[in-house]
Amino acid sequence: MKRSFFILLSGALLAGTAAQAKQPTPDEQLARAIEGRVAGKPKDCLSQRDIRSSRIIDRKAIIYETSGGTIYVNIPDSGAASLRRDYVLVTNTHSDQLCSVDIVRLLDAGSHMPAGSVGLGKFVPYTKPAKADSHQR
Repeated sequence: MKRSFFILLSGALLAGTAAQAKQPTPDEQLARAIEGRVAGKPKDCLSQRDIRSSRIIDRKAIIYETSGGTIYVNIPDSGAASLRRDYVLVTNTHSDQLCSVDIVRLLDAGSHMPAGSVGLGKFVPYTKPAKADSHQR
């Protein structure tokens, strides 16, 4: 009985270790998010009405997707180590724009408790390159 329990426990530990090893790093997650896109000139602000969604890359960045299909990557100037994908971003701006001088508070999605804050950096746009016209040679 003890031996079979030990074997099951060992198998579970190995499976857990393998699952952790497969998790992409924050840099790999960011590379995947911008894959096939071209970086543009960084911007200081985004219009909040153009932001369709946002997501967090753990300890690295916030990605904002806009209605035009452009994604903006914001690597915070401060507090990036506090970023977790299961946190909620709470912004309190005094205009219709989200800017690099703004502070974004973080809330734990489960407990709704404050989890820190980040000072935003510049917003780097990433767009898909225009497809070449196949009729031109």
